[in-house]
Amino acid sequence: MRGAGLAVVALAALTVGSGARAQMVEVGDGGPGPVKAEHLTAELTTLSPQIAVGGTLQAGLVLTIEEHWHVYWVNAGSAGEPPKITWTLPAGMTAGPMQFPPPERLPLGPLMDYGYEDGVAFPMLLTASPKMKPGKVHLDAEVRWLVCSSVCLPGKAHLGIDVEVVKGPVAEAKPVGALGSALAALPLELPKTMSATAVGDAKEILVTLKTGTRETDAELYPFDSGQIDDAASQQLQPLADGVKIWLKRAPDAGSVPKTLHALVELSSTEAYDFTAEVTPGVVTPPPMAAKKVAADESTGPDLNAFSAIGLAFLGGLLLNLMPCVFPVLFLKGLALVNTRHEERGRQRTHGLVYTLGIVVSFWVIVAVLLVLRAGGRGLGWGFQLQSPTFVAVLASLVFFLGLSLAGQFEIGLSLTSAGGGLAKKQGLAGSFFTGVLATVVATPCMAPLMGAAVGFALVQATWLAFVVFTALALGLALPYLLLSMQPQWTKFLPRPGAWMETLKQFVSVPLFATAIWLAWVYGQLYSPEGVDRMVWLLSGFLVLAIAGWALGKWPAKWGSAVAAVVLITIALALPLRRPAVETLVWQPYTEANFAAARATGDPVFIDFTAAWCLSCQVNERAVLKSADVEKALEKNHVQLLKADWTQYDPAITRELAAVGRSGVPTYVIYPPGKVSNADVLPEFLTKAVVLTAIEKDAKPMGTE
Repeated sequence: MRGAGLAVVALAALTVGSGARAQMVEVGDGGPGPVKAEHLTAELTTLSPQIAVGGTLQAGLVLTIEEHWHVYWVNAGSAGEPPKITWTLPAGMTAGPMQFPPPERLPLGPLMDYGYEDGVAFPMLLTASPKMKPGKVHLDAEVRWLVCSSVCLPGKAHLGIDVEVVKGPVAEAKPVGALGSALAALPLELPKTMSATAVGDAKEILVTLKTGTRETDAELYPFDSGQIDDAASQQLQPLADGVKIWLKRAPDAGSVPKTLHALVELSSTEAYDFTAEVTPGVVTPPPMAAKKVAADESTGPDLNAFSAIGLAFLGGLLLNLMPCVFPVLFLKGLALVNTRHEERGRQRTHGLVYTLGIVVSFWVIVAVLLVLRAGGRGLGWGFQLQSPTFVAVLASLVFFLGLSLAGQFEIGLSLTSAGGGLAKKQGLAGSFFTGVLATVVATPCMAPLMGAAVGFALVQATWLAFVVFTALALGLALPYLLLSMQPQWTKFLPRPGAWMETLKQFVSVPLFATAIWLAWVYGQLYSPEGVDRMVWLLSGFLVLAIAGWALGKWPAKWGSAVAAVVLITIALALPLRRPAVETLVWQPYTEANFAAARATGDPVFIDFTAAWCLSCQVNERAVLKSADVEKALEKNHVQLLKADWTQYDPAITRELAAVGRSGVPTYVIYPPGKVSNADVLPEFLTKAVVLTAIEKDAKPMGTE
């Protein structure tokens, strides 16, 4: 079975039971060599270990992928994201853009992705400035990817490679291995001896490629998403001097595009990159003898509009049983039990308003997804969980609701005391926003049957996408809606009593569990600083607990409500504050990194620290990360090493002993020069102490 996947369900694995591992966790320490991540191995490689001053060197990102998994081309197809790389290079060295070899068509049900299975290399050209000094340099990069099978997992790695800059010319390296194969497969610009023209109408684009020879095989991949129906078959008609290719346009593609930028693959060793102007006109249908170029046999269900609507409705029903949603439904059920003697018309109104809240919320979600799709982004159900802001707010909301269910305070008690008329208005508003809440807390969940239906909807015409998502919303709303429409059915529900309070407190447990998981998700989104970010979110939880205590201590009092609003604002502000931007890169301390730093001839600063050392954290935030100190470190080309002693490390212990210390914090500056004494700074730093030491130790030994 081929490893095709639904990138639109990239975050479908984000469920309490099994999806925690879908969050992005950075692996690797920036050292040379491969790094193992979930379902793939990533490595930076070059064709030669040397680069000449003023010369170039071919480098590449190599991904070795597990069976049945894949990563994406520059245009992911129906949905997805290509790998991205961010370099941190020494002064004088630059890196060209990542190049993509021709992809494969990877089908699943109604979708089609463009990507790579088994393994792929993405070449990039490094250039050394003529002013670079010879010597060994370290190249550092952060790489992000999305690896998919039936679900998708975002990944991130910190990679590195060592390269030697030399004066003389470097012998041309022979392309070998994965990088060599990728270089040989890269598409060429369409030569002047060939041509590509295109005609388009509302339904199809016809590309005529003239190569000078008869072409019997061709596959076309557009660089821009949304221009064609990625999953549709491409039909070919060989010509004596080329080939004609019929492309079905996407259902909501709009007007005929002015140009078509595409890659056409004629064989495993021949591919071309071309841009053709698209002339508006009537596209003649392909002849009966035209060859269909389709993907491999689909491994997923063959959906149509009716089956997708049915699956969406059943998936919405099952969402009610998910740990994210069930507590919200339970709250509505308690309200129904308590109001069984109310007028039937009012109960039905509450049910309809609750349903309206869910439907409107789903319409907003599908509208956002379709707008992003029109802009070329491939996102799906649960995409909000890639936003730290959304995760922090949702986690805080779930935790606060859990406090209420656990009995700390009663939601709405202050509002209902404001008067009968206002209470009635707030009651309907409460039903509407309970529907909104049910939708919001459902986004981390992907119920069975939902994946294929959501994936189908997001590649269809706009009206059909709204119909499928409406069916999903109605499935979610149905249980409470039925009870509100048939109030007599409430006689089968248990009578109100003390058991309700006990059960309500019990239901708070899955909400607190969800809050814990969301806090973990929040930390993963900020990896590798995730632990620090989680502390801010947990501090927000503490402030929320104080707000809940105020509401419970003085119920139905405006003073407590105002205090709670202020505290809730503070609680949300804590995790939403922007993290400080790291302007300098600290390399991890190893004996090899220390030797390499000393060999540069620059001063070396070692920060011996640990996560459990409070003084270390204070010194780091108040002094080492201050603008003045960072400017001085950068100006004097100080090599920065961080010796993390959070867990015992014998190499760090030996280096501490060498400078006469046995614990942290310890700060040491080694002046430039082969023979120099370590300058050990005090345990408690000030800006003045560090700035003076940098100015003194930046000079080689024996100089003024």
